[in-house]
Amino acid sequence: MNNSVSEQSFYIESEEEDEEKEFNKGEGDGNDSDSSNYSNDNPQQSKPNSLNTSWPQSYRQSIDLYSSVPSPTITFLGTPTLSRLGSSFLSSSLSRRHTPEVLSSLAKPLLPTVQDEQQPQQRRSSHSLLPRILARKSFIKKVSPDQKPSRVSHELPVSRQSSYCQAVLNGMNVLCGVGILSTPYAVKEGGWVGLSILLVFSVLSLYTGILLRYCLDSQPGLETYPDIGQAAFGTVGRFAISIILYMELYASCVEYIILESDNLSSLFPNAHLSLGGFELHSQRLFALMTTLAVLPTVWLRDLSVLSYISAGGVIASVLVVICLFWAGLVDHVGFQSKGSTLNLTTLPVAIGLYGFCYSGHAVFPNIYTSMEKPSQYPAFLLTSFGICTLMYAGVAVMGYMMFGESTQSQFTLNMPQDLVASKIAVWTTVVNPFTKYALTISPVAMSLEELIPSNHLKSHMYAILIRTALVISTLLVALIVPFFGLVMALIGSLLTMLVTLILPCACFLSILREKVTRSQVLVCILIIAVGIISSVFGTYSALSKIIASFGG
Repeated sequence: MNNSVSEQSFYIESEEEDEEKEFNKGEGDGNDSDSSNYSNDNPQQSKPNSLNTSWPQSYRQSIDLYSSVPSPTITFLGTPTLSRLGSSFLSSSLSRRHTPEVLSSLAKPLLPTVQDEQQPQQRRSSHSLLPRILARKSFIKKVSPDQKPSRVSHELPVSRQSSYCQAVLNGMNVLCGVGILSTPYAVKEGGWVGLSILLVFSVLSLYTGILLRYCLDSQPGLETYPDIGQAAFGTVGRFAISIILYMELYASCVEYIILESDNLSSLFPNAHLSLGGFELHSQRLFALMTTLAVLPTVWLRDLSVLSYISAGGVIASVLVVICLFWAGLVDHVGFQSKGSTLNLTTLPVAIGLYGFCYSGHAVFPNIYTSMEKPSQYPAFLLTSFGICTLMYAGVAVMGYMMFGESTQSQFTLNMPQDLVASKIAVWTTVVNPFTKYALTISPVAMSLEELIPSNHLKSHMYAILIRTALVISTLLVALIVPFFGLVMALIGSLLTMLVTLILPCACFLSILREKVTRSQVLVCILIIAVGIISSVFGTYSALSKIIASFGG
């Protein structure tokens, strides 16, 4: 292993792989979770990494970096070796969670080439910006025969570093995002009775989150949502679920552009730019400026700094909520009319908005497989969903009572600009997406970079071109469809219903078909039916309103 660090590929020493195999063999009965009775006895499905070798191989660590709140007890770059590789793209993430997928599966090429077959010791990176990292024995801790590891069988002990509190913060950081800005608008669209949909989705999403855990525990080697899809429906299932998850992340980036454009243009409504005969009004100008501002961040080789900063998303959400309540209760921003009880015509839009609030299931498997005590996973879900639902409901009620039928798609656009609380809320909303954009688009970019031919892996230009093209495309979509609330409703109806309600139940029934009780089958069928109905009506309503907005 005399290869230089500058070459862009991922190498794993054979001794490391042997130790990993030995560990997996001796860890078969080490699951301390209370769902061990769902373990699959099929020997052909018990290979730890057999489900992690297909595209996308970069999903695990890219989503880890996207969703994680870094632990203060872990150093920034981890081991001395990783410290010397400070320019690596995911070094801090790898030092925190060195999973089997990172150790071996990520390093395998998507499609084998003749050159790969002739040089079996060379492994391809799924990310062209990842430098060659020499595996260290210190990453894997062997467990003596008389020690029973307190971890599920598909995870190495070193990856179990996430405490309960850190898991809750991770969950809230994913759940409580920009969706909270539109909950008052959702009440306006659906009426007060429609607010009950928020509670229904909260309960159903909590249940399906637990179903994902049963799927993960059904057999060794399952670590991510795409792994679950492959275990349930084969390679087609893995591809389909991965594409849906990446579409959801991509659409979130479009929402960030629209969000920045709306809020900055409300702060500076007279801003414009004239170039010859071409003129940009405030919204398009700020959309373009936002794109130019985030573009360099997606080129960064080390996004760990942004991961630390974006962890403040929980604080930002809480701060915005406090500002809203302060404006209403302390600054006495007038309360409007009582509002409508139920709006059947626009209720499907509200369904999509409420559904978007619980779009965190893509990350839950990663959080579960990184928890130090997996048995605390149900409590983690209950705490995260409970806190976020209270925040969603509180903002929805307060915002709609304050602004009534004039409520806009983001309540920050309704807040009086002369108030200090309003300025804090708006600027907090503006700053937060700048740290999240690169982390959100990176999983999509990394999955596309896996498709780069192996003979072009050493060139950074391909990765830069892919990332630049993605960023520009989000700008174009945001300019074409600049409707924040309607785009959110479309995402919630078309994608979130699949990820949160339909697919977890379908995968659960497929993987554990012989061990599922009749009551579980009935509940899953009911949830799938709710998801399909909500998706159909919500998608149709959102698309109809978007088309009508073009005409208006």
